[in-house]
Amino acid sequence: MTTSEEQSGERSEAATRVHVFRDDALGDLDAVGLAAAIRRGEVGAAEAARATSARVRAADDRLNAVQVHLDLPAHGSAPAGALAGVPTFVKDNTDYQGLPTGHGSAAFAPRAARRHAPFTRQFLSTGVTVLGKTRLPEFGFSPTTEFEGAEPVRNPWHTDHSAGGSSGGSAALVAAGAVPIAHANDGGGSIRIPAACCGLVGLKPTRGRVVANAQGRQLPIDLVSDGVVSRSVRDSAAFLAAAEEHWWNPKLPPVGLVEGPSDRRLRIGLLVDSPNGVRVDADTRTAVTETAERLERLGHTVEPVELSIDPHFTEDFLTYWGLLSFLIGVTGRTMGADFDRRRMDGLSRGLREMYVSRWRTTPGVVRRLKRTREAYAAGFRGLDVILSPVLAHTTPPIGHLDPTVEYDTLIQRLLAYVAFTPVNNVVGTPSLSVPAAHATADGLPVGVMLSGRPGAERKLLELAFELEADQPFRRLQDV
Repeated sequence: MTTSEEQSGERSEAATRVHVFRDDALGDLDAVGLAAAIRRGEVGAAEAARATSARVRAADDRLNAVQVHLDLPAHGSAPAGALAGVPTFVKDNTDYQGLPTGHGSAAFAPRAARRHAPFTRQFLSTGVTVLGKTRLPEFGFSPTTEFEGAEPVRNPWHTDHSAGGSSGGSAALVAAGAVPIAHANDGGGSIRIPAACCGLVGLKPTRGRVVANAQGRQLPIDLVSDGVVSRSVRDSAAFLAAAEEHWWNPKLPPVGLVEGPSDRRLRIGLLVDSPNGVRVDADTRTAVTETAERLERLGHTVEPVELSIDPHFTEDFLTYWGLLSFLIGVTGRTMGADFDRRRMDGLSRGLREMYVSRWRTTPGVVRRLKRTREAYAAGFRGLDVILSPVLAHTTPPIGHLDPTVEYDTLIQRLLAYVAFTPVNNVVGTPSLSVPAAHATADGLPVGVMLSGRPGAERKLLELAFELEADQPFRRLQDV
């Protein structure tokens, strides 16, 4: 390649990356480090909010990650909280008093929330400063944050690619250096998937670890757990410990503050191909097997494992997914008087129509899904953690999973992509996505997943700390 061609290639490659890291406290520090600097008086909370707001707007010109900007940042209610003064965003499927909750949908005009959701109060208790709300695909159904008739959220590592979903807006802002940490939630992979796509840490907690939302408690199986996406393991660990200070579930062992690796060596099961038979692509396989080799080098025992999940699991989860879309179509007017289910996007409509054709199977679907915990527990006999891919293939280009794709084609693509994460939502177990050392040829991150028994967040975080210390995660600003 000639010099001019090389320069052209560099310009083209740089044009697909978006970051707002600077050589200052906001660029160098994670959320824990920034909170410490604010406590020491080296950075003011108001100054951090103003500087962050400017960076967010600069990044969002190309990423389309923000749904609502707050002109007057809202400070958390606990100035002494572990993350006091740290700028952040709330995902736009969670009520924040005074801001509309749009759920990523064009089916209604959202109205301002009258009060904070229970999780919002827990999030604010950590001391964070909220700068607004991030975008998600309609009702969080899709693993990519794309829309009918609106710009998609783009991946800051390569803007031609998906940022994942459904917490894609939050992940894009954190990966681009606009904020160090942001709210996310996960009903089928929606914390872990965007974390994997954007090179972040994403922990889906055990069911009941953080306060539950009212809607989830009313369903036969509550799939959704709230949490955060972050750039460091210690930020995710600090959030969870701070959230426990606000509320903890007496049915679960407290996690406490995890600050580093454990000396204990673990028995780790290696699951490379999905229990539903989907085989992973070459980059994903390399990322997982190389991580297994690293863990063995660090003294852990790694052995192949199989999860004997019911062969109906994929179709059952799809039916349950359709039930959720059906219920939204029936109850949508509680979100806005102008709600019109005909304006829901192609994925939501397709899921609803599929469910209507299968509704009689609902009791059997729920019964089989609940039995998944037995197969999951059996797979863990003699093991502490299971290592697997997050996704069956690497981050797709924008358009591959767009809701305008014909429904039957789109569903097949979704099932061939989201082949690992839903099991943890059904069983209610903790699961953590961390960046692998391996990246794709065009520089996109690949995530690997650590999953545990109920209540095993500490064990997962300690192991993630060890991987991060062994080989620090790639940073977008250094690429």
